[in-house]
Formats: sequence, C-alpha cells, structure tokens
Amino acid sequence: MSKSYDFGKEAENFAVDYFENLDYKILARNYFFQKAEIDLIVEKDNVILIIEVKARTTNHVNLPENSVTTKKKKLLISAANDFILKNGIDGEVRFDILALLKQKGEWETNHIINAFSAIEL
Repeated sequence: MSKSYDFGKEAENFAVDYFENLDYKILARNYFFQKAEIDLIVEKDNVILIIEVKARTTNHVNLPENSVTTKKKKLLISAANDFILKNGIDGEVRFDILALLKQKGEWETNHIINAFSAIEL
C-alpha cells in the first residue's frame, strides 16, 4: 500500500472515532455509487450526514476543505441520492466536510457543517 493510501485510511479511521465519540451512528463507510464514493454516512437525531473526509499533513499549499471541488460535490450528491433511495430514508440530509490536519502526530479537526447543499449545485 502507498503512504498516501495508508494516510487516507488513518484519517478515515480517525473520522469514525470522532463521530462515534459525538454519539453519531455510523451507517456506512466508503459507500460507492458509480464513480462516486462517500467516505462516511452517519446519523444523529434523525439527521443523516454525508461526510467527506479531507486530510493533509500541511496547510501551506491548500487547506484540506478547499480540495472539495464542484465535481466532487455533484458526485457526493448523486451517491447520497442512491443511498437515500435504497435505504428508504425520509428526513433531513446534510453535507458536511471533516477537514483534518495532522502535525506532529496530532490531528486538528475542522468540522464544516452544511458545507454545501444539493440545491446550490
């Protein structure tokens, strides 16, 4: 496995722990639909969160959250629609970004709530 793959998996594992510690229920990890992948789908208080996890080891070039492009957002929306239809979900759905920065062995988190909406795209 490559270093970047291992780092990405480490970041996703941290994200799972982060949401579980906040009493979210993990519904799915690495949910695929066509060319799209949702890193995490979690639920709390009848709200479904579609989570894009972005991690970096430095923020000198670009903050992790800035790498979520319009194309990626559209892919996330299509995958979320598939998940919702297949699972008969009827309720609020939110798109969040969990931006992670790992420096000196410690994770810094920036949980961006309502990072984007399906309506704006």
